[in-house]
Amino acid sequence: MKRSSIYAEGFNHKNPIPAACRIGNTVYTGSILGTDPGTGAYGDTLEKQCRLMFEHIDRIIRASGGTPDDIIKVTVWMKDRRQRQALNVEWLKMFPDPDSRPARHTMDAPLEGEKLIECSFIAILD
Repeated sequence: MKRSSIYAEGFNHKNPIPAACRIGNTVYTGSILGTDPGTGAYGDTLEKQCRLMFEHIDRIIRASGGTPDDIIKVTVWMKDRRQRQALNVEWLKMFPDPDSRPARHTMDAPLEGEKLIECSFIAILD
């Protein structure tokens, strides 16, 4: 199977890497941030960064040929994981069914500058 790079409109890395990589039906992402798709600026609050990050998750999984239902694991890094309630609001919007949610691991991380949250995900496409 051949590896293919996935790019999503409105999402870019500063380094020369794609948003995700797909081999067969498996998708792994790089770092997904809470940035404005038009300007690249971070959201000015944790809540806004969470919303923007989940919008990027949706863009990237759809650019990969899947939907949020194909995501099996999300790893999240936060400046302060005690503020997970802001994350949970967007999590429940994307994954409302308690019987069909991906696994999630949330960790504290020394994120730089205005970055308050970032994530990556793994998906298995049908």
